[in-house]
Formats: sequence, C-alpha cells, structure tokens
Amino acid sequence: MFEFHKDKERYFNIQRTVTAENIIPFIEQNHGLCRGKKVLEIGCAEAGVLKAFLDIGNTGVGVELSSSRFNTAISFLSIDIQEGRARIVNKNIYDIADPAAEFGFLFDIIILKDVIEHIPDQDRFIPKLKDFLSDDGVIFFAYPPWWMPFGGHQQICSHKLLRTLPWFHLLPLPLYKAILSAFGEKDATIAELLDIRSTGINIEQLYTILRTHQYKIISQIFWFTNPIYQFKFGVKKRQLPSILASLPYIRNFYTTAHYILFRK
Repeated sequence: MFEFHKDKERYFNIQRTVTAENIIPFIEQNHGLCRGKKVLEIGCAEAGVLKAFLDIGNTGVGVELSSSRFNTAISFLSIDIQEGRARIVNKNIYDIADPAAEFGFLFDIIILKDVIEHIPDQDRFIPKLKDFLSDDGVIFFAYPPWWMPFGGHQQICSHKLLRTLPWFHLLPLPLYKAILSAFGEKDATIAELLDIRSTGINIEQLYTILRTHQYKIISQIFWFTNPIYQFKFGVKKRQLPSILASLPYIRNFYTTAHYILFRK
C-alpha cells in the first residue's frame, strides 16, 4: 500500500481513471455535462483528478500546499499548462484573499478528493469555499469517513499487522499511541497518524457543517468498496446496501468512500 503511493506516475494515472469513470459521471448525472467548465481542485497532489477534467475540455486550477507534489503536478501537466488549460498554485487556500482577482474568474466545479479528512477546522474551511464558487457552481467531496475500517489511514504503517488491522484507530488515544509505539512505528508515522486522527470527519459531522453554512446536498453515494480499490486490491466497486446507507452513524463503519455533491 505504501509503495503504491510512492509510484507517483502510476498513482496519477489511477486517479485520472477513477475520476473519468466515476466522479465525472456522478457529477454529470446530477448536475449536467462537465464540459467547458472552470474546475478547481484543492489539495490536487499530482493532479491526476484534475487531468481527467482537462481531458474532456475544461480549464482547471490545482492548489497544492506541498512543494514536492506541486512540482510533480507541474511536470505531469506541463503540456496543459503550456497550452493555457491548467494552472497549478503552491499556496495555502487561506492565503488567497480574493479568488476572482487571483484567477480572473470563479469556479463552476470545486473538487476535494481524499482531502477534507486532512484539513483542520473544517467548520471554518468549508464555508470559505463559497468565496471560490460561482453562483450556480457545485462542490464535490470524496473522502473516507473516520469510523470506516481504515479511516485512520493505518495502511501507512510499516508493520504488516497494523497495516491490515481494521478499526483499531478508534481505540482510546493513549492505547492507540501505545500500540503504534509497541509495534515499532517511526515517530514521523505516529505523528502523521495522530494528525489524521485530529482531522478525520464522519458523514453526520459533514452534514452538520453543510446545514450550518446553508449548503444544499444535490446527491451522494455511499461506497461499500471504494472505486479505487479496483486498482489497490483488485476488488470491484460496490455501493453500500440501501438499508445500511439509511442508518445514521452506523453507515460510517461500512462506507469506505462517501461521494457527495452540494451547492450554495
């Protein structure tokens, strides 16, 4: 699993394929064609998700805080950037005070894929997205709910048992830290896992934030097996059975990815 993320070119192409086959059809089914749109991806990493939108005739901006990932995205999207279809920005989103002035326009589609669960103070961040969104624009999130089997991102652990042990990230914090230390995880890995623990978000927590800040949910999918698992584990994508998807809180334990589309 960890090596999977180290192969940046493969990961870029997988993200591109998952987006083309799943995310774009989901948005189009619920909001109309994704063609000729202005697309913003926040936390774009290597920009594989953004590339799928560029491939079908959109223009796009990727915002990435990591300098190394920013440089990789610049490399992978070099032709799109040269031809004026794309721009990659190495900034903290909070440092963009006037998006319309910064980019020359507001965005029709804002994408965060596997990002919101890493962002602190989501109750501050999510309403800020309105500053970047056109009046009839939409926002798409894909993320693993914190309570799902591997919501703690324990797949980055070096110990084989911890990498494959579901739900142990939900243990009380002192016990969780003790287990990570006892199994020889590096301090940097433990720090990263504790950061994720502090920012992980559940479905109902997201609903509360959206309701508080007057967003309207357009559509959503609860995935029992995340579409990207086809490439990670050779497992076909599958939606959560409707009876489980209808159960608040319980669904968090079995939803490996929550796709949600919403607007102002």
